Amino acid sequence: MRGNEFIKRIQKLARQRNIECRVDQKRGKGSHVTLYYGAAFTIVRNPKEELKTGTMNAMLKQLCIKKEEI
Repeated sequence: MRGNEFIKRIQKLARQRNIECRVDQKRGKGSHVTLYYGAAFTIVRNPKEELKTGTMNAMLKQLCIKKEEI
């Protein structure tokens, strides 16, 4: 899964759960962006590239979301 697809899935989940979700392009170095999901946040590195499994699992853990939910 690419970073952009991950962000879109999280945003869709947030709409379903009525949770605020936003992407901050300015808070992050280089191609990194910050994804806020309610009070939690994670850094998505280069949204155009493929996410590694461990990286995606770590980001889901930071957002308190189970892999099956997306």
